[in-house]
Amino acid sequence: GDKITFGNRYIEARATPGHTSGCLSFITDDLKMVFTGDTLLIHGCGRTDFQGGSAHTLYHSVHSQLFTLPDSCIVYPAHDYKGRFSSTIGDEKMNNPRLGGNKPIDEFVKIMDDLKLSYPKKIDIAVPANMRCGVPDIE
Repeated sequence: GDKITFGNRYIEARATPGHTSGCLSFITDDLKMVFTGDTLLIHGCGRTDFQGGSAHTLYHSVHSQLFTLPDSCIVYPAHDYKGRFSSTIGDEKMNNPRLGGNKPIDEFVKIMDDLKLSYPKKIDIAVPANMRCGVPDIE
């Protein structure tokens, strides 16, 4: 992925779509930290029923781009509903109930399909605005 350089260090941006088509994760050059946004949460992951979301794509993103990092790599997600701040790749690979434990893709897709989450009230407005970086439609 692209690298953001600062001083003699850098952060690598990796495409990790699935929650949305534009999701990115950012990994420090020493592979000690990854900032995963909503792609990989602590013992969870972002929902995949948003515009551009895909359970298949999210599974492949996590397994090919994140679960290949060192087990000791600290995971910093965008948020956590239980007040936790971080996890590790090793913990997520073992204990994530959606993606961990060598769970096969078909089982993950079924879990995501069966979540039956309520549709966010303003998602049809928010996601297109996010895709335009907040720039309003010009008519």
